[in-house]
Amino acid sequence: MKKIFLSAILAGFMTFMSQTASAANCGSVTIAEMNWASAGFMANVDKIILKAMGCDAELVPGDTVPTFTSMNEKNQPDVAPEVWTNSVAAPLQKAFDEGRLHSANGAPISGLGEGWWIPPATAKKHPELKTVLDIIERPDLFPAPEDKSKGGFVTCPSGWGCQIVNANLFRAFEMEKKGWVMVDPGSAAGLDGSMAKAVDSGKNWFGYYWSPTAMIGKYNMVKVPFGVPFVGKEHWDSCISKPEGECASPKPSSWTVSAVHTLMTDKFKKKGGSAATAYFKARTYPGAVMNSMLVYMQENKADGADAAIEFLRKHEDIWTKWVPADVAAKVKASL
Repeated sequence: MKKIFLSAILAGFMTFMSQTASAANCGSVTIAEMNWASAGFMANVDKIILKAMGCDAELVPGDTVPTFTSMNEKNQPDVAPEVWTNSVAAPLQKAFDEGRLHSANGAPISGLGEGWWIPPATAKKHPELKTVLDIIERPDLFPAPEDKSKGGFVTCPSGWGCQIVNANLFRAFEMEKKGWVMVDPGSAAGLDGSMAKAVDSGKNWFGYYWSPTAMIGKYNMVKVPFGVPFVGKEHWDSCISKPEGECASPKPSSWTVSAVHTLMTDKFKKKGGSAATAYFKARTYPGAVMNSMLVYMQENKADGADAAIEFLRKHEDIWTKWVPADVAAKVKASL
């Protein structure tokens, strides 16, 4: 019995020492603080938690393409918490295949993506509007601002890539023939204002948006299934995402799945230790919680550092599942 007891103690000690060494081996780590709210918030949470794990964590400015290019070519920064990878899909896959970069987490936020949305009051009042196919048969419910006899579909401002996609899907679903017009909001502020004005006044609204965002969180907007399957990557990339002159016959389709990853360099994966790798793998934000944090940031004019503290204080039930108990205790003590 004494031998068994001593063996158990020794095994526990060795596990503790292994975890401690893993954290200590993390060393210095640079984290990309991207220039949009959710990514900046995530970077600050990562910084606090990695410091509690024994890493010397530092934030550096980032943006999708420059950060990917730097990680791929220079091994810096070590980690990018939130990278929307559709725009760099081909070179990223090559980097994965050749082992320069790794996906530390292929779903850092649940329920994210682009699509077409309606207010919750509209969904409740008209339960028959289950899909986009249902909605486009009812232009009368969504009168356009400048022509009430037409349905108004609010698209992206001109110049945004999603404006091209929306225009092609508008043609694919033959919405003009069914009594619709596209409404260009003119700017990001115009898009937000269009949604806010409609929801605040209890009116119907139908248009493009994406999540996670403060607007979706604030108004609890409902993402509407298209009612048709995704047409496939080849047609999406070669037609639907191209200008009208390069897409003569777009096919009806659901929106392509938005690919978002937490990226890690091979250099950091090797030096950062199993503890850091396990943390990133476990770290997934529920979409509703992320949207609520973005609302907090908007309403309180809070930056990523402020939001990280608010999240860690308010949502212990979420983040404490991402790390060992001793790390969680250190994080709590640091707040």
